[in-house]
Amino acid sequence: MLKNTVKIIFPLLLAGGLLFWMYRDFDFSEAKRIFLQEMNVWWLVASLVPITLSHVMRGLRWLITLEPLGYRPKRGDSIDSIFIAYASNIIIPRVGEVSRCAVLSKYDGVPFSKALGTLVAERLVDMLLVLVFVCAMLLTQLDVFVSLFARTGTNEASLKALLMSPKTYLVVGVVLIAFALLWILLKRTVLFTRIKQMVRGFVDGLLSLRTMHRKGMFILYTIGIWIGYFLEFYLAFFCFSFTAELSMVQALVIFAAISLAIIIPTPNGAGPWHFVVISMMTLYGVSQTGASSFALIVHAFQTLGVVLLGAYGWVALQMRNKRKDQPPLTPLKEEGLQSPMSNNKI
Repeated sequence: MLKNTVKIIFPLLLAGGLLFWMYRDFDFSEAKRIFLQEMNVWWLVASLVPITLSHVMRGLRWLITLEPLGYRPKRGDSIDSIFIAYASNIIIPRVGEVSRCAVLSKYDGVPFSKALGTLVAERLVDMLLVLVFVCAMLLTQLDVFVSLFARTGTNEASLKALLMSPKTYLVVGVVLIAFALLWILLKRTVLFTRIKQMVRGFVDGLLSLRTMHRKGMFILYTIGIWIGYFLEFYLAFFCFSFTAELSMVQALVIFAAISLAIIIPTPNGAGPWHFVVISMMTLYGVSQTGASSFALIVHAFQTLGVVLLGAYGWVALQMRNKRKDQPPLTPLKEEGLQSPMSNNKI
C-alpha cells in the first residue's frame, strides 16, 4: 500500500514542485487573454490527428512483434491498449506499460511476461532512434544545447567532480554487492522456479525482433510513430503568433530536448516538459510570457486529448469483448506461462 502511494504521490509532487517554481511569478491573466483572444485553437485540434495515428501505428507495430511468438491478438485490442496506456501514465508514470500487457493477457490470451518482453524490445528500438536523433541535433545545434545545460547547472566541472569522487564508486559497489546477495538468497526460495519461467517468457518476447517476418513494416511504423509525435508538437506552434515564426529545425531541436527531459517520471511529462519548452523557446527569442503560455495551454490541451483517447479506448475495448460467445483469438502455439485469465489453447 505504501509503495503504491509513493508511486502516485512522488511524481505528482515532483511535477507540482517544478510547475510551481516555473510559474511562481507568472501572470495567469495574460495566459487567459492569449487563450481567449490570440490563439487559433483549430491548430491544437489538428495536432490530435497525428498523435492519434501515432498511437494506432504503435498498436499495429506491437502485433508484428507478437507474431513470431505465435500470438494473434485482435487489432482493435492492441490499439485500444495503447490509448489506455497513455491515459494510465497520467495517473502513475510508466504504469501504462503494465496496463498494455494486462489488456492482451486478459482479452487475447497473451502471457504477460512475453507481452512485456516484446514491449521492452519495442522500447529499445525507440530509444535507439531517439538517441540517433538527439545526437544529430546535438552535433548540429551544439551551442543551443550548451545554453540549455547551463540553465540546469550542469557543466563539465560538476560532471567531472561526480566521476572523480570516491563516494560515487562506493555507492556503486554497495549496490552491486546488495544485488549479488539478493540473487543468492532468491535462488534458495521456492519462488525462484516461477520467476525463472517468467524471465524466460520475458526473454522470448525480447528476442522476438530477431524472428519477426515484417521487418520493413516494423521500421516504417517506428518512423511513422515518431513523425506523429513531432507533428503533434510542431502543429501547436501555429496556434500563436509568437511561435508560428519558429522554423521546423528549431522545433526539431526543442523536440529533441523534450525527448531527453521526459525520461523523468512525471504525469504526462508535466514539469520537465514545461521547463524544456520554456527554456528553449526563450533561447530562440520568444518572450518568457509567450513561452510560458504556450507550454501551459498546449500541454493542458494535449493531456486532455490523451484522457479522451484513453476513455474511448476503454469503452471500445469493453464493447468489443463484452460477448462471451466471441472468444479472443488464441495463440498459434503455447510457450512459457499461460495467462491465468485465458483457458483457450490450440
